[in-house]
Amino acid sequence: MFKFDLHNTDWFARSGTFETPHGKIETPVFMPVGTKATVKGITNEDLDEMGAQIILNNTYHLYLKPGDDVVAHFWGTHKFTKYNKPILTDSGWFQVFSLGQTREWKSLVKITEDGVHFRSFIDGSKHFFTPEKVMDIQSNIWADIIMAFDECAPGTSDWDYAKAAMNRTHRWAKRSLEQVKKNNEIRKKDGRHEQALFPIVQWVIYEDLRKESAEFISQLDTHGLAIWGLSVGESKEDMYRILDILKTELPENKPRYLMWVGTPEDLVEWIYRWVDMFDCVLPTRLGRHGVWFSHRGNVKIKNQKYKLDESPLDPECDCKVCTNFTKGYLRHLVQEKEILWMQMMSYHNLYFLVNLAKRARIAISENKYEEFRNEFWEKYKDWEMINKK
Repeated sequence: MFKFDLHNTDWFARSGTFETPHGKIETPVFMPVGTKATVKGITNEDLDEMGAQIILNNTYHLYLKPGDDVVAHFWGTHKFTKYNKPILTDSGWFQVFSLGQTREWKSLVKITEDGVHFRSFIDGSKHFFTPEKVMDIQSNIWADIIMAFDECAPGTSDWDYAKAAMNRTHRWAKRSLEQVKKNNEIRKKDGRHEQALFPIVQWVIYEDLRKESAEFISQLDTHGLAIWGLSVGESKEDMYRILDILKTELPENKPRYLMWVGTPEDLVEWIYRWVDMFDCVLPTRLGRHGVWFSHRGNVKIKNQKYKLDESPLDPECDCKVCTNFTKGYLRHLVQEKEILWMQMMSYHNLYFLVNLAKRARIAISENKYEEFRNEFWEKYKDWEMINKK
């Protein structure tokens, strides 16, 4: 039910197709994030209209509310939300750790060999995630692509801690895979589709550990893999360096998913560095705060200079926001805190990234990615120069 076909390579940039039970995904691809089984302010019709091929749901949040058992009652998140294209779920580790650190019970986030103890950020109730339980939760959610349970070591970790966390995650990846195999056998008997597991390559910015992790994860019998821990505070230089050393360490026949990356410039550069799949909450989060993506950089709509501006957000964008509304009108919506502003700005930002990935696919298929990349940066360079004056 899962198959990855690599169609073309242009230096290290790749274009391909990944088949899933809910349809084919053309790569490279940007995936909108529907944390709680909805992309904030965006309907399924909007997603189809902008060309989105796949969305993400969050394991941690759906486990807490409404509960993965509730989602399972509706025969999975596809029927629960009436979204009929592929869905990916994350492992929930980042939310367990980050949200657990924001409350008075943060000391109760405890990692053991079996799993991790934590408290709900909603009501402080106690919970325990093991690799097996997280695979079961994702089975209840019914996503097409699911993540192995991992420990994402903090970016400030020393080498010894990062090594220990990496080894634990490798053991958890094997346990996750065994549980997924068991679950898939049960799912087939119940008439449910199988799920594809993506284990995750870590570890902080240590080159030797990244290589070791990549080698281990690549050898697992899975349909794809993910790369994590490169978009949570590291410098751009460190991100480029780590991705550059990994480009020859990963198998060609599996899709590569770089987690939590979602700016136009990041997509252009990471596609250049062999990445196939991306996701991030940033497009909708920035949109809700009045910031829009453009071919000449990110811009704040709240600026006074846009009060009488009759031009679209981005003259080069053909989304329904840019073709129907002016900066002046959108600024008015922001100033008045109208809900429509959040919807329109979020739609534009998602459309921008979804179609940037589409244009990248076309450029790769025509062996013109270097030209596409250079043109992108020339425009961004112009924007930077204009805004420095």
